Amino acid sequence: MKAIAYTEKSGPFTEIDLPDPTPGPRDLVVEVRAVSVNPVDTKLHHGVDPGGEAKVLGFDAAGVVTAVGDEVTLFAVGDEVMHAGSILRPGTNAQYHVVDERIVGRKPSTLDWAEAAALPLTAITAWESLFDRFRLPDGRSRTLLVMGAAGGVGSMVLQYARALTDLTVIGTASREASRDWATAMGAHHTADHHDLLDSVREVAPDGVDLVFSPFTEGMIETYAELLNPGGGIVAIDEPEGLETLPLKDKSLALHWELMFTRSMFESADMVAQHELLDRTAELVEAGTVRTTLSERLDGLTAENLQRAHELVEGGRMTGKVAITV
Repeated sequence: MKAIAYTEKSGPFTEIDLPDPTPGPRDLVVEVRAVSVNPVDTKLHHGVDPGGEAKVLGFDAAGVVTAVGDEVTLFAVGDEVMHAGSILRPGTNAQYHVVDERIVGRKPSTLDWAEAAALPLTAITAWESLFDRFRLPDGRSRTLLVMGAAGGVGSMVLQYARALTDLTVIGTASREASRDWATAMGAHHTADHHDLLDSVREVAPDGVDLVFSPFTEGMIETYAELLNPGGGIVAIDEPEGLETLPLKDKSLALHWELMFTRSMFESADMVAQHELLDRTAELVEAGTVRTTLSERLDGLTAENLQRAHELVEGGRMTGKVAITV
């Protein structure tokens, strides 16, 4: 099969040939119809040196099941699916991809391949942040601040929070385009992250109760000031030397969210990712949740993959970029 890989840190993407994949007992082989690029792809490209070996990146994918392992029960050949893969296995930037059925969901029937491929990684991250880390809904009337609200994950946090909780939702966005996007995704209010304290206080003078944070470095003191006692933060980034002592006086909680945890450790509840992706498909088909696709490239080539990485690295995208195969 054809795949797109790189062989040195930050090196160029090239097309390579790999053996056709064989499924393990609980694996699906998926013929990839579209992929999406996430910040984790760019971090790995610039942070991991394959030492001359071909490394295939990519997590998000939508496609058709072409083979199943002996112990597969959730899917059959011919099923249309979407998934975000595992950080421990080869990526989705290829003609075929092998993935454990427990982290795969059905493709929403109302979306095309690129629209579906834009969803899984951000959907899983957002869902786990709200419902596994914050343990919502909890019956309380509370306010959620979503940092980077116009990004891929932020867009899904906004949508789930509006559709499935009673939270008042504030999204940060500094440009007109990103403010409009955040509002369309469900934010009740928007705030400017360049002047976070004052702009949040304008719409939430009594403070906020929860913060979703993709950018945590240097922000703990600000979050501690904005948060009400007993509140919490979910962080999805990797800030070095994070000082959390400012959270103590208000008994604030800091939760880490990594959507790869369940697949890395094959946790007993690993199938929860299959279930939440299927639930997301239902919400999409009902018109409650929408795709976050904003940029589409046609053809899984080295050039298009490089272009998609550049768009993500530029930091000015709203939503997600996907590549059709």
